[in-house]
Order: sequence, then structure tokens, then C-alpha cells
Amino acid sequence: PVVITHPLSGRRGLFVNPVFTTRIEGLNPEESSALLAMLYAHCQQPEFQCRVRWRAGDITMWDNRATWHKAINDYHGFRRLMHRVTVEGGPLATAPAA
Repeated sequence: PVVITHPLSGRRGLFVNPVFTTRIEGLNPEESSALLAMLYAHCQQPEFQCRVRWRAGDITMWDNRATWHKAINDYHGFRRLMHRVTVEGGPLATAPAA
């Protein structure tokens, strides 16, 4: 689904990602590409971004159902210790039409 209902908050959200979404079913290839490009451009606006300036002891957490994550290798010369945990969730629900 392009729009889902978040299982905890109940809020509607976009569920597209330029790495994993290949097309929108029901649209011809040109329409699908154009709509996805518009959605990606919308999601990449600076007001929707968070940039972490790491300090010793910092930890970050995010919800992959509602967040894009892009790791940037900006810690040259430093070691990064990372533990990844995935919490099991339920199936995603398609959001009802507005």
C-alpha cells in the first residue's frame, strides 16, 4: 500500500521508499514514476529530516514504519558500535480513503 494506518498511533502515513518501491499498481509506468517522484521529493524536504550530531553515549531509535533512514559515513577515523534490534510487529493496514 502507498498509504497505511500506523498500528499504534492510528495516523495515516506514506509507505513508499525509493530503495524498495518499484511501482504503484493500477497506474501505467509513466504515471507511477511521476507520482512516486513527487512523493519522494515531498518526503525529502528538510523540515522532515533529523540529523544526529553524535556524542559519546548517544543512542537513536526510530520506527521503520514511519521513517526513512539514511546512514551517512561522517565519522571517518572513529569506530562505530551499533546494535540493531527489530521488534516484531503486526501486518500493516491500508489506510481508508480520506
